[in-house]
Amino acid sequence: MSDIAVKDAAAEDEVDLHVLQDSLGFLTRIAQVHTYDLFFQDLGAQGLRPGEFSTLLLLERNPRIRQGVLAQALRIKPAHMTKLIRAFEDRGLVERIIPDHDRRSVELLLTERGKALIAENRSAFLEHESRMPPSLRQSEVRTLKHLLRKYVGMESEENR
Repeated sequence: MSDIAVKDAAAEDEVDLHVLQDSLGFLTRIAQVHTYDLFFQDLGAQGLRPGEFSTLLLLERNPRIRQGVLAQALRIKPAHMTKLIRAFEDRGLVERIIPDHDRRSVELLLTERGKALIAENRSAFLEHESRMPPSLRQSEVRTLKHLLRKYVGMESEENR
């Protein structure tokens, strides 16, 4: 096979991203997919999913948080949050509490089983989070996190 034929075959597999390579939405979506791929490589064997584990971590830090407040913090639609919490309940990880002072709200609390799941996987999660992507230096990772927090409105004095 000549060099020209090899180049032509390789060109068939290449995609011209054109304006998408400068699209913030496209790049953040591809970055999310890449981040999830790394998460599953490191923690997939434990049956953990990024969104689920993040939710459980927030429940640990915010016992008795209202379900609606948690949904807002995670930017999850209320119906999706309800489905997620129901799945957690079915697995015995979370319990819903209806407070006496406001019978319309729902507060969430980790069960002992939920706390144990976090305890069992915390070190693997922290190790995963501390692993530097090979394509970025530590200073670049810090800058990327800073810019992402700023972009989504989470930047505060303590994050700087």
